[in-house]
Amino acid sequence: MMPGCNLKGVSRKIEDVKERQRLKKILARLPVPQGVGLIVRTAGAGGRKVSFVRDLRGLLEIWKDIDSGLRGKPAPCCLYQEPGLVERIVRDALTEDVDRVMIDSQEVYERLRDHVGRISRRARNRIKLYEGEAPIFEHFGIERQLENAFRRKVWLKSGGYLVFDETEALVAIDINTGRHKGGNSQEESILQVNLEAALEIARQLRLRNVGGLVVVDFIDMKQKRNQQQVYRILRDALRNDKARTNVLPISQLGLLEMTRQRVEESIRATTYSDCPYCLGRGMVKSLLSMSVAVQRQSASLMRHHHEREPLSLKITVHPAVMERLRKEDETILVALQEKYGSRLSFLSDATLHMEDFKIGNAATGAELYTTIERGNV
Repeated sequence: MMPGCNLKGVSRKIEDVKERQRLKKILARLPVPQGVGLIVRTAGAGGRKVSFVRDLRGLLEIWKDIDSGLRGKPAPCCLYQEPGLVERIVRDALTEDVDRVMIDSQEVYERLRDHVGRISRRARNRIKLYEGEAPIFEHFGIERQLENAFRRKVWLKSGGYLVFDETEALVAIDINTGRHKGGNSQEESILQVNLEAALEIARQLRLRNVGGLVVVDFIDMKQKRNQQQVYRILRDALRNDKARTNVLPISQLGLLEMTRQRVEESIRATTYSDCPYCLGRGMVKSLLSMSVAVQRQSASLMRHHHEREPLSLKITVHPAVMERLRKEDETILVALQEKYGSRLSFLSDATLHMEDFKIGNAATGAELYTTIERGNV
């Protein structure tokens, strides 16, 4: 709502021509006071007329309070303050398809019923107080559902499963038949899993708040009509998604590409941070790789000093690497010592990263080589 002008319009991000015309008709019939403009936001796409009436009523109440403050309060004063977290969630999420909102706090319950009651008496009755003994998240199984939202593999009721991989550029979703054994033929079985996967994908995208480019690798279907059916099911399932989506048909490679509006960070990004140990790679170098690196660098230093005088090296490594060197590569290290007439001694340091090691001169204590970045020491 824009007090001070008479503009009435629809967000340009709502591109569907029929939907724009429908929303403009609703705007024209709303009881808008003179000198007040309205713009339908993208969240209004698909909304019922009664929802706009309630929204306008609430906005007019807010403007009435602001206007009275402008006229009657001495400056400086607070004219308007954004509602708290609970109020904002209810304001944005309490749509027609929500049956009830459960609250485990008497104080918040009463405050919200009063807040929602100003907009709609019917909506006020959907605010319920939870008085059970078990914690509310435990009672409704929310903790389990949150854990599932972070899992890479999501099982389907049919026995198939989805695999989610979130990268910087896109989110890849792979579908597999898993334990599914239904259907009269292989093609029918694949179709059943893909149809169930399409519905679950639409739900998971909302649950995980995935945004940006999404590529779905459905199980290969030979018949074109089956591909079209899976495409339509996914497209229809996404119609109730508040975030804008654009879905393309399944390509010849069996891939479906789609985009979903990035409203906020995904639930994974807001809850997790990259592992400080592997820096988000999910992997560290193998013990064999680290042993080879230690051998190669030690040989390089001994070769460089070999012509002048024998060199005694003190090598500090992670305990796991030390175990590998002692048990499996001892003969190689002994051969290195004999080849260059030098001596190698090893020290285990549990504070070292598994991929780091240090080599020093055992006689002088001088550091000759290290993999540790100075900024991280």
